[in-house]
Amino acid sequence: MSKSPRAKPSNQVRIIGGDWRGRKLQFPSIEGLRPTPDRVRETLFNWLSPHIAGAQCLDLYAGSGALGFEALSRGARSCCFIDNNKQVQTALASSMQALNCEDRATVTLADSGSAITLDHSIDLVFLDPPFASSLLSGTLDWLLTSPSIHPDTLIYVEAPKGQELPTRNLSVIKEKITGEVISRLVGIS
Repeated sequence: MSKSPRAKPSNQVRIIGGDWRGRKLQFPSIEGLRPTPDRVRETLFNWLSPHIAGAQCLDLYAGSGALGFEALSRGARSCCFIDNNKQVQTALASSMQALNCEDRATVTLADSGSAITLDHSIDLVFLDPPFASSLLSGTLDWLLTSPSIHPDTLIYVEAPKGQELPTRNLSVIKEKITGEVISRLVGIS
């Protein structure tokens, strides 16, 4: 009798590289919350490898926190996770505690689509709003006018395939389509 493959447990995502490689993060079952797949994260962090060590990161629409925790695992100095859902905030705080990184990570309950005041310079932004929303344009508008963003800040944008970047102030550094997702690493022009 052959063994059937184990089903991937729902509501968890695995860190794929760095100090916490293989560690699993739990996240709540919320409509629209879809962690960035392993394959896409691997590509992204290959793109970011020369920029990640010591970076101060911002994970907007944090959801599972997969992007921000992956960055911390690979040597980022800090990450601020922002999400507007209380259940997500609680899960992110639990992940921070499990990974013992409360000194390098913060969680803020806020709407990423509205201007947020940040207290330090940001080197890397992860921007992955819910696909069924129209939040990307407004988020980029406030982000690009934030005093925390500097000319060398890199922004990772994940969107449905075919969605154009809604601003002319960005230049695409890297881009890849995986299934129905377009991943872009952009700089400020």
